[in-house]
Amino acid sequence: QVQLVESGGGLVQPGGSLSLSCAASGSISRIYVMGWYRQAPGKQRELAASITRGGSTNYKDSVKGRFTISRDNAKNTVYLQMNSLKLEDTAVYYCNAQVETRILTTTNVWGQGTQVTVSS
Repeated sequence: QVQLVESGGGLVQPGGSLSLSCAASGSISRIYVMGWYRQAPGKQRELAASITRGGSTNYKDSVKGRFTISRDNAKNTVYLQMNSLKLEDTAVYYCNAQVETRILTTTNVWGQGTQVTVSS
């Protein structure tokens, strides 16, 4: 079993910054792609940013230049630095990881989600 534990999030004013982190634990051999998804009320879950094990990143167009995703492979942790936050960034943010377990199966794992609210 593999678990993802998220931290960070909260309430911030427009233009402010927040930082999220997500640590994976359990039966992990290696982690391939890690990402942050978000889901606003009444909307589908969407990818905000992702990063490969080698460090290649991918961003949703609307967050490019404002969000930065990074990871520490030794700590099995992924981070999301969010700057210049906008009202439309308000959502529950979910961590996701594609994990190869110690018994060499591959599983897609989700965190429990953390609320990010941008409001004046």
